Amino acid sequence: MIVTFKSSATADTLMFGDNAKQLLSLMGKSFDAKGIITLEQLPAAIDALKQAIAASREAERAQPQDDDAEDRPPAMLMPVSLAQRAAPLVEQLERSLKARQPVIWES
Repeated sequence: MIVTFKSSATADTLMFGDNAKQLLSLMGKSFDAKGIITLEQLPAAIDALKQAIAASREAERAQPQDDDAEDRPPAMLMPVSLAQRAAPLVEQLERSLKARQPVIWES
């Protein structure tokens, strides 16, 4: 399933359902077929995602790094981090807040 986040202030942000569900949960939203992040909710949603991104990056840094490039998996096999997944949505939320527009999602 694909979830589309929409705002009249930005282009749409498309995301796989499982990833959207995770990010919506971090923002304190339940995953429904349709929903809205109101103008009043945008600052808290942005803060929640930024905190989760910071925690994710800290956890990545805490993992031991192997300096031997031959043992690392190819870039295509490396998992996509929470920070990478959330970045487009955070940008959309910030632009929407600046333009004073809500963000809706639908699957």
